[in-house]
Amino acid sequence: MIRVKICGITNLEDALFAIETGADAIGFVFYSKSPRYIEPNLANEIVNQLPPFITPVALFVNASASEVDAVVSGNSRWVVQFHGDESPKECDSYGVSYIKALRMKPELDLRVEFDRYIGASAILLDAYKPGVPGGTGEVFDWGRIPKSSNNPIILAGGLTPSNISQAVSSVSPYAVDVSGGVELAKGKKDFVKVRDFIFEAKGWSKK
Repeated sequence: MIRVKICGITNLEDALFAIETGADAIGFVFYSKSPRYIEPNLANEIVNQLPPFITPVALFVNASASEVDAVVSGNSRWVVQFHGDESPKECDSYGVSYIKALRMKPELDLRVEFDRYIGASAILLDAYKPGVPGGTGEVFDWGRIPKSSNNPIILAGGLTPSNISQAVSSVSPYAVDVSGGVELAKGKKDFVKVRDFIFEAKGWSKK
């Protein structure tokens, strides 16, 4: 069954609701320019209260080693998501399980990038918008995604409760990732949208 990551979590209530509704992973943004930014100490307090078998994901954009360490040193459960221009060597240097996000620039050769980031536990594909590292709310051409890959694919970019079923059937990704598509406001989740998104992604009945 497809996995679902709810990203941009800023409070325990949203995290627990997403998990109770069926989310497999919870994402926290440690990029200070994002309206969904969360302080490392608060994020670790939330992670310490998550139930077992849930993966907390720490999202960074071209962060320093000290910024990454300030988060991941607080809990052994973290998986890191590199969402900037980090090289394979830099990603591998932390010795932790990581996801590498790739923004779908027109000239991007996915096969080349898959081979470059062979050490990644998964590759996240997001829409490309100049000057915006993520959270664009835009969908890219899913037809550009290869039908097979050595890396598990996480699909992101403009996903909502209304298009997630089509996305899953079109791409058959390992997992899907959503943030803005299930919000009331930036950093605050809409519980109805979260539930609808997860149920649509997993093909569950809402009855």
